[in-house]
Amino acid sequence: MTPPLALSPQLALGVLAIALAVLVVVYALLAPRSQRLPLARRRPGAAPGPGLLATATTQAAGLVERPLRRRGGAAAAAPLLERAGVKMAPQDLLLRVVGAALAALVLGSLLAGPLVGLLLAAAVPLAVKIALGVLETRRQKAFADQLEDSLQLMSSGLRAGHSLLQALNGVAQEAEQPTSEEFARIINETRLGRELGQSLEAAARRMDSEDFVWVTQAIAINREVGGNLAEVLDGVAHTIRERNQIRRQVQALSAEGRLSAYVLMALPVGVTLFLGVANPGYIARFTQSLVGYGLIGLSVVLMVVGALWLRKVVSFRF
Repeated sequence: MTPPLALSPQLALGVLAIALAVLVVVYALLAPRSQRLPLARRRPGAAPGPGLLATATTQAAGLVERPLRRRGGAAAAAPLLERAGVKMAPQDLLLRVVGAALAALVLGSLLAGPLVGLLLAAAVPLAVKIALGVLETRRQKAFADQLEDSLQLMSSGLRAGHSLLQALNGVAQEAEQPTSEEFARIINETRLGRELGQSLEAAARRMDSEDFVWVTQAIAINREVGGNLAEVLDGVAHTIRERNQIRRQVQALSAEGRLSAYVLMALPVGVTLFLGVANPGYIARFTQSLVGYGLIGLSVVLMVVGALWLRKVVSFRF
């Protein structure tokens, strides 16, 4: 009698993940939908609708959107996507993250075991979070670098006889991304009935720009007391220009310290990896006793403390 085949944990976990993904897709395709007439009968000559894959994606996004909105996740994720400049709905991003996590789980389980698969699946949302943070920081930095030119465009428009909204619209049309996008949003919100000051303050919060807060306050004060707004913006632009010059000088002077910090943080990790490949028995002694685990934990704590200390030394705020 032939003995039954033994199913390895890696293969079982991979089959389970694939089955779960198939069930989600099948449910999205077979979900009950309202009966509607075909588009060709309702609007002859109209372009055909989306294909099967697009329909399945839309259905799956709708399934994710309802629990996400019920728990308030959409309201928390939407501002993060706006600050990062990602033009994607929260449910679409969540659907992609879940799909990538399932793929990482299956791939890691089949190649290296279920533990590695779980670690890879857990690393997917962390990597997405880090990527969004990098995009947000890069976008805010670009906005800060373009602010000086934006103020010059505004003051030139005001001197030409344009109103403040027309000057803002000129910046939205002439400036580069992300400044043009933010100013266009300010204009659109104002046209929909929102106060200009509130729109400017919201843009300053999204961009986390102290310089743009000054611009917002200068515009608000000028609208209350009057005066030549073009000269006020020129003064603010001059101040921002001086601050940017000092900031660049500080970054140039602290570049050597930052590079030293990177080298000092990478050196212990590099030495550990080299010894793990060249002499695995030497590194394995740390995992054979409680003292070894304690030394590993102590080294991690000291690395974190050193990283925070070096970051404080080479970071300047003014």
